[in-house]
Amino acid sequence: MRLIAPVPPTRSATWRNVLLLLQLRWIAVFGQLATIVAVAQILDARLPLMPLLMAPLLLILVNFATASLLQRRQDFSQQELFAALVIDVLALCWQLYHSGGATNPFTFLFLLQIVIGAVILQPRWSWIIAVLACLAMVFLTFAYVPLDLPARHAANQFHLYQLGSLFCFILAAVLLVFFVVRLDRNRRESDMALEALRQQATEEDHIIRMGLLASGAAHELGTPLSSMSVILGDWAHLPAIASNAELGEDLADMRVELERCKTIVSGILMSAGDLRGENPGVSTVHALFADIVADWQSRIDGELHFVDSFGDDVAIVADPGLRQIIGNVIDNAQEVSPALVLLEIARENDDLLITVSDEGPGFAPEMLARVGQPYASTKGRDGGGLGLFLVFNVVRKLGGQVTVENRETGGATVRITLPLAALAYQKEKPA
Repeated sequence: MRLIAPVPPTRSATWRNVLLLLQLRWIAVFGQLATIVAVAQILDARLPLMPLLMAPLLLILVNFATASLLQRRQDFSQQELFAALVIDVLALCWQLYHSGGATNPFTFLFLLQIVIGAVILQPRWSWIIAVLACLAMVFLTFAYVPLDLPARHAANQFHLYQLGSLFCFILAAVLLVFFVVRLDRNRRESDMALEALRQQATEEDHIIRMGLLASGAAHELGTPLSSMSVILGDWAHLPAIASNAELGEDLADMRVELERCKTIVSGILMSAGDLRGENPGVSTVHALFADIVADWQSRIDGELHFVDSFGDDVAIVADPGLRQIIGNVIDNAQEVSPALVLLEIARENDDLLITVSDEGPGFAPEMLARVGQPYASTKGRDGGGLGLFLVFNVVRKLGGQVTVENRETGGATVRITLPLAALAYQKEKPA
């Protein structure tokens, strides 16, 4: 089972609506070409082929231009959607003008375009589409090029109209179902994206409050930690302690732990500001992880097996936040697997892949669905789950993703994928 940190889709609802119009227009192009061939071959009607083929050709050019825009754009305006529908209305009007006008049963396709406009456009634009379609019908009622039918069909045009109406009804029903189903899917995707953004906003608000609390606590702890450091330094020179080896070792351990506390507090204060300030800490991928491994092994008794498969080294900014989230993942793994934790780094294209595995019991299925949410933890203590919560959010801020899964051989794996572009160090050019 896996869980990936959600990344809201970059495609907007209007982008997906333009894609839907593109698909419907391709259906219109092939439908028009098939109808022209069928009428010419089956009914032996003499059609004005040049004018009739101009509309499909125009729609094909519009579709290629739209496909190019879809690759380069993430959003479209209401005016652009309106213009696309106007082109479709005018193309249909042109086709009907040269093929019988209002006597052509395919005039009912104007209703399909009115429905599409009413759904994807704002009211003022959808009303304009409806008015244009109505004006087109008025025009086609009084001005059109009659169909030049052979004698055997000209005598029974109403029967042909009935057959055409039946085919037009079936076609409109199929296209409406296709359109409504796809539009409903677009709506559900938009709702999911909106919900993801709301969840992200809630989590970021939670992080801001945690950051303010941590920053305030770090400021308050600075003074007593400095005082304790001075006191321990004075104690080290006392004759009673200097002459007692056991007390001397305990005092040395206390000073080491105190220095670690001061380092943590300094890191919190540094992280509360800009992680990439005016004087960022520059390192490389190999050096950063070697330093993380050395620091972890110096204070933990268990074994950390480190595998470096990254390849050619890359200069990066050694963010305190990045060190902290990697340390959080390793600490979580060590708590459930004290004997052995596996850390591996690798490079996949332009991404840094960090994998931390343990030999613990793994995540319960119900926990996998909540990993990365605040206070979602199996540790059963207050504040549990905040470590992975911070990991998910920091990685998301850097444009990466987190994958959590249980291993088939037992234990769990946390995989962090980070784009190297978000970590790379670039020297500023002199002014």
